[in-house]
Amino acid sequence: MSRPEPLTPEALADRLAGLLAGAECPAGAVALRVAVDGPDVAAPADLAAAVADRLPVLGRPAVVVPAAGFLRPASLRLEHGRTDPDARYTDWLDAGALAREVLDPLGPGGSGDYLPVLWDVVRDRAARARPRPMPPGGVLLVAGPLLQGLGLAFDVVVHLRVAAAARRRRTPAEQAWELPAFDRYDAEVDPTSLADAVVLADSPDHPALLLQGRFS
Repeated sequence: MSRPEPLTPEALADRLAGLLAGAECPAGAVALRVAVDGPDVAAPADLAAAVADRLPVLGRPAVVVPAAGFLRPASLRLEHGRTDPDARYTDWLDAGALAREVLDPLGPGGSGDYLPVLWDVVRDRAARARPRPMPPGGVLLVAGPLLQGLGLAFDVVVHLRVAAAARRRRTPAEQAWELPAFDRYDAEVDPTSLADAVVLADSPDHPALLLQGRFS
C-alpha cells in the first residue's frame, strides 16, 4: 500500500487516467471495466467523467455508464417506502441487469455491445436505449454508490472514501435517511480494503490518492 498522495481534483483525474491508460484488459475482454464507487456527496459520476475525458489522448477510448441508469422500477425500489435505508442498500440497484447488459458483454468472450442506460428513473419507465459498440481496448467507467460486494465483474475499482463523520456533515438533510446504508456498507463490505485505488474524499477540494491492489 502506498502513502496517500495529496492532489488537486484536476491532478487526481490526470493521475487516475494515467493509471487506467496503462492497465491491460483481461485476456479476451473488449474493455477494461472500472467501478468508480462512492457516495453521492463524493460525486463519483463527476470524477468518472473527468477521467473519461482524459483517456482518449492517452490512447484509450472511454465511456461512462452511470449506475443510476440501472436502478429498479419504483414499485420494487420503494416497496418499503421512500426513506428505507435497508432498501437503499439492498434493493435499489439492479445488479443483475448491470452485469447482463454492460459488464458481461464487455468482458472475456462478450459481444462488445453495452447498454448505456436501462431505466429512466425520472419517468419510471424503460429508457429504450439501443446497445452501443465499445471500441476494443477501451475503458468503461461505471459510476455510483454501493457498487462493491455484489459480485460484479469489475477489473479495477476506484473507491471514493468519505468517512462517516464527513458523510454526516456533507449530506443534505433530505438525504440523511440514506446514511445508515453507507454505514452498513462500510461495516459489511469494507469497500476501502477491496479497492485498487482509494480517493480520500472527506474534503472535495483536497483529495488524496492511495494505491493498493493491482496498483500497489
